[in-house]
Amino acid sequence: MVTDKDGYMHLIQYLTEHLGLFEGPEINAAATETVMELFEEQLSAQIIMVCGQNPQLSFAQRNMVIREIDAIVYDLEEILASVANQQATAEQSIFITEFSGLIKNLFDQEIDHLLR
Repeated sequence: MVTDKDGYMHLIQYLTEHLGLFEGPEINAAATETVMELFEEQLSAQIIMVCGQNPQLSFAQRNMVIREIDAIVYDLEEILASVANQQATAEQSIFITEFSGLIKNLFDQEIDHLLR
């Protein structure tokens, strides 16, 4: 659905280009959540929004969306393994929110094509 598309590969590349944001000491940790907790929280919120905006999705289609999110979280865990358990800084929180919104945009596009 999403993880096999060019847009997703571009987002992963975008994340890797910004890995420097996640490196270095955890000074100025602004959130009580870790980097991965924040990613999971933001992605969950975005997917709830996607499903809420598309009530015509079948049960099977919703399950497909959830499996895709699981795959995305797995990819993020692999990419961010060394910093996943660090407290998130304000800059990281902003990036994670932006990145999660971009993931939602991918789902919006794919669901639009799916429901046509």
